[in-house]
Formats: sequence, C-alpha cells, structure tokens
Amino acid sequence: MFEVIPAIDLKGGKCVRLRQGDAARVTEYSGDPVAVALGWEALGASRLHLVDLDGAFAGAPAHVEVAQSIFRSLGIPVQFGGGIRTLEDAARLLDLGAARVILGTIAAERPELVEEAVRRFGEAVAVGIDARGGEVAVRGWVQSGRTTALDLARRVKAAGVARVIYTDIARDGTLGGANFDETEGLARETGLRVIASGGVAGIDDVRELWRRRSSGIEGVILGRALYEGRVDFSEAAGACRC
Repeated sequence: MFEVIPAIDLKGGKCVRLRQGDAARVTEYSGDPVAVALGWEALGASRLHLVDLDGAFAGAPAHVEVAQSIFRSLGIPVQFGGGIRTLEDAARLLDLGAARVILGTIAAERPELVEEAVRRFGEAVAVGIDARGGEVAVRGWVQSGRTTALDLARRVKAAGVARVIYTDIARDGTLGGANFDETEGLARETGLRVIASGGVAGIDDVRELWRRRSSGIEGVILGRALYEGRVDFSEAAGACRC
C-alpha cells in the first residue's frame, strides 16, 4: 500500500511550515491543529504525520497535550516525531495514542537506544533520516550528525528498524520537487521501507514516487504543497489508490 500522508508541524501550539528547516522562516497556517487534523481525516487520509518542531529544537517533546488531543480525536493512526530522545519519551507517546514514534537524533547519536526501542516497541518505531547534501542533520536540523544518510540507514536496518522517513532538507518547504533518485536509492540499497518527505511541488511528484514504489517507497508526506493548494489531497490519494 502506498500512502499519501498529510503533515502537521507544531510550533508555538500552531500549525506551521518551515522552509528548509529554518525556524526563522516560518509560515503559520492555523491556530487549531486539532481542527486541521480532523480536516485531513475527513478528506480520506489513512494516516497523519505529526511533528513537534519545538520539541525537536529543545530536545524533548513540547506539545504532548496537543498531540494527545489529536490522537484521541482521530480514528486514523498518527505517527509522531520531534524531540523523542529517550525510551521513556517513546513509551509515553505510544501510551498516549501515537501509532508510531519517529526517532531522529538518537538514531544518529545513540544507536543502542534504537535497538532497544525496536525490541520493546517493534514496528511502532520508525527512524527519521534528515539529510542535507547527503549528510545527516540532527537536533532540529541545526547540527551535522557526521554520517551519510545511507550509512545511517544501513545502521538502523541492522538494529531491526523496518521503516524510515527520508527528508531532503534542502528541498523541504521549497516546492522545488522531491528528490526521487536519492529516495529510491536509499530504499533499494537498504531494503528498508521508505516514506519520502520534502520538496513535493505537485501531483506529478506524488505520481512519480508512486511509480517507484517497487523499490520500497511506501508513501509520501505532504506539507506546504497541501496547505498552499498545489496538491489536492483527495486527488492525490485517489490517484495512488487507482
């Protein structure tokens, strides 16, 4: 199954998007993230991608109450990332209703915790691999993890991870087009299931990722393209189902 997944990024309790991960280049779309989440569900979303940007920068989840409200309000699964740096944080978010937790910084800095998380939580654990120029960035994308995306992907695969979310930071929030080749290459080289993120400009990008699904690409996350009307969610989801 190939999923088209709408994204909600939380900053200051609001639904926003950043350009290339820069906290100073922020666009606010709504002050009611729960209503936005319900709207995507009503349009037929099969899953929601929820990111706590403040948590990613601070190093611990900052919008747990908002996240919990979204978990409780929706009937579809929600994957949550941003600031999850301990097993206790992961367990807490799963207990509150997250269907999947996304580990980013600790995957690059403390791989032993990823292995333990997989042992405890199984496929409820995914890893976010966020790269700029092929090199992983951590701690809210402000520091280099000093490893390549491919090396990190191989490492988390060895730790038992089945799925990664791959974001090309240079394209994220730019509407400049998805990085098809690197996303497909990561999937083929590792055998991981990969969800693409960053840069989607229109429906043609979604279709191209769907065409490459045999490589292991199992979905795409949409943010700015949805909020600015470049992609009609129902059209995109319907095209992939057909």
